Amino acid sequence: MAMRRGMTKAQEIAYDLREQIRSGALASGQALPSESKMMSQYGYSRETIRAGVRLLVEEGLVVTGQGQGKYVREDYPPVVWNWTTLESRKRHATAVEGRTAGDQWASAITENGNAPRQDITVSIVEPPPLVRKCLELPADGLAVARKRVRFIDNRPYALADSYFPQELVSGTPLMEPRDVSAPGGILASVGLVQAKYVDEISVRMPTRQEAELLALPAATPIAEHTRTGYDADGRPLRCMVTILPGDRHKILYEVSTD
Repeated sequence: MAMRRGMTKAQEIAYDLREQIRSGALASGQALPSESKMMSQYGYSRETIRAGVRLLVEEGLVVTGQGQGKYVREDYPPVVWNWTTLESRKRHATAVEGRTAGDQWASAITENGNAPRQDITVSIVEPPPLVRKCLELPADGLAVARKRVRFIDNRPYALADSYFPQELVSGTPLMEPRDVSAPGGILASVGLVQAKYVDEISVRMPTRQEAELLALPAATPIAEHTRTGYDADGRPLRCMVTILPGDRHKILYEVSTD
């Protein structure tokens, strides 16, 4: 490897490995050469080799596997979400009678030829401050939280936590810790029709818990999508907070110019 002006030895190693990854010479999921092999190849000490590889770990291009192995970060096929139509009443209407896979997320994944799975828990909670604000709950108000870890082909892809005012959904199927569906949606089936959504999107780094649940490599930002659903009178019925890792999602909106 030729010396590159202005680079430290560790930066030279990182540069060379980075180029191999970008060119495909080191493929997604492939193990990096052993430290001994790289010491022989580059002519540098073990500590210098480790420092160079560490730069790529910090960039998120390389991940640590079992033991001491280092691997090229695995690529996730991106999922494209059209949030404009995903929760339309028209799509809800086909979420029963075997015509789709269950809830709308699962249906969309199945339509793409992939296998959806959700780990679901349901509990009554004091909601986070943002959710309390969106649902317009009083200081002592409680919410029913349906928390889901969403998998595609057994790989974790997203977190989706839906919150509902407790008094609105107690005794409904939304209290069941499993996939549930109904014509027009569960809320509509019990007389709570969402007539409008308000969306907020922020981009940030994940919390430790989010990174663990989604098996995120270092340096992976996430999009936090908060959707609040309102009835025709402007009463908030649901607040859904979805965590979308930046390396496996694209968000699509269709906006009318009228």
